[in-house]
Amino acid sequence: MQEQPKNFGFGEDETMLRDSARKFFSDHCSADKIHRQVASNPNIHRNIECLWDKGLWQQITDLGWTAACVPESAGGIGMPLVAAVALAEEAGRAAFPSPLIATFNTTFVLRECASATADSLLADIATGTPMTLAITNKAGSWEPEDTDVSVTAGKLNGSAWFVQDAGKAEGLLVSARAAAGIGLYYVNSNAAGVTIKADGIIDLTRDQAHINLSHVDAIEVAAPGTGAAAIRHALPAIQAIVAADMVGAGEWLLQTTVEYAKVRVQFDRPLGFFQAVKHPLVNVMIEIDKAKSLAYNAACAIDSDPQRLDFANTEKLAHMAKACASEMAVFSSSRAVQFHGGIGFTWECYVHLFFKRQMHNQALYGDARYHRTKLADLLIGKAA
Repeated sequence: MQEQPKNFGFGEDETMLRDSARKFFSDHCSADKIHRQVASNPNIHRNIECLWDKGLWQQITDLGWTAACVPESAGGIGMPLVAAVALAEEAGRAAFPSPLIATFNTTFVLRECASATADSLLADIATGTPMTLAITNKAGSWEPEDTDVSVTAGKLNGSAWFVQDAGKAEGLLVSARAAAGIGLYYVNSNAAGVTIKADGIIDLTRDQAHINLSHVDAIEVAAPGTGAAAIRHALPAIQAIVAADMVGAGEWLLQTTVEYAKVRVQFDRPLGFFQAVKHPLVNVMIEIDKAKSLAYNAACAIDSDPQRLDFANTEKLAHMAKACASEMAVFSSSRAVQFHGGIGFTWECYVHLFFKRQMHNQALYGDARYHRTKLADLLIGKAA
């Protein structure tokens, strides 16, 4: 087992990046602004829309966020994973509508491909090209062998499902089955034969789609037989990033609910005076701290093992982080709605934005039960 550095390897550069992100979101992404942007229409029969600010995306690209975890050899900054975790946490705290998380996740898979094409795509990400993963099948499995896409003579056919921020991404990294095994292929979102069908999801800060591919010309990124390993090695980083997003959203829900409990008076007392309110809020704080520690711990373990020599350990830590964060997401959301009283259930209350983001995240790449099962398999072996 690799020895990890103190403070999860979170140094001065990472601190500066996190602080600058926090200020950026404070200046540009207040809850009321995000609500006006993505929740202006409460009609349940409204058209599915992809609502985001491309100008803000350009600004965060200029700040170097998309380049943060791109290796220097590919034109990036080459920061550790804990830097991306910090950015994901701040993005979750702001419920930031953008392809940032999807692009980070694509970055992690590309880093594992070790090919000239992957390096070229990483360079594009560093300069702000949003990309997303198209690796999940109709049943919701992202296990590489379960892909619904096949490749023959460089042409992709089939469907990818539950593709995150597909409406924002300019490129798709697709897993496909060939005779020699699973490979990874890059496809432009506007390529001939690509049909993107938007899904209706509860998370207003994101979009999701299933994508049909019909005789689509593709660029090979990882050769057949090597793509499955690239996805598997990237999954712990992906799980840590999604966990961090939930941590950030949980922090917003907690802080907002605490502030409300200070000013809302009932029975001549602020709500926060009553133990039935303050004690559950303390429990929310504890769950957030647990999830945050586990997310950074998983990221640090990955950073400390660049050759994946102790991959089983990083898998375990990532499963722990995602399981804990998923349960915290549900708990923090339910307490926030309940303690806001009647207004907590209304469209006008900003809590619903974060509630819905949490519900989407907790199922994304596996809920708590799924990750506890995976963890048990690793620790005690699969049941006969």
